[in-house]
Amino acid sequence: MSQRPTFEVAVTMRRERLDNRWQPWRWVLDSVVPAEPAFGAAPRLLREDADQALWLFPGLVVELFKDDGEGYHLNLSAPAPCWFVLWRLDEDGTGSEPLARPVAVSLSYHDAGRWLDAQETVEQVPAPPEVLALLQAFVDAHYAPEPKRRRRPDSFQSLTDRFGNPASVSTDKQRGGRGGPQHG
Repeated sequence: MSQRPTFEVAVTMRRERLDNRWQPWRWVLDSVVPAEPAFGAAPRLLREDADQALWLFPGLVVELFKDDGEGYHLNLSAPAPCWFVLWRLDEDGTGSEPLARPVAVSLSYHDAGRWLDAQETVEQVPAPPEVLALLQAFVDAHYAPEPKRRRRPDSFQSLTDRFGNPASVSTDKQRGGRGGPQHG
């Protein structure tokens, strides 16, 4: 049984003060970094001041799946290949303020698309060159784009009306069309 490649990462989320009376704070993805033993296993506050707070969330694992080669390829071929992070507000967070908790991290456009289709909060940050090099090697080994099929030009397709019945096009000039009668 072959083991899937994995990346152990930690995510930092930043809470920023807003100049808004309805919403005093907002959460944004700050970074995705390689996991380190010193991070521990529990989320923790790294620093806080009157305008922002930075939280570290260790223990997230990114797996690469052979059948998602196209999703990784799309990420690699984008102008800025990135990590995709799905996060949710945890109402049981720190005191009266909810805490933004990363739920999943991926390098696949397909994963990000599915999460967005499910109306989840997904943000992205650039992936470092060493991760992109490993991802490229994985894509090279496991992804082969489907060959493009020649599409028959529309001019050779038979015409049908909106009910699927054969239709024809006439180039004869019609008289008495829109705009009143024509005088010849």
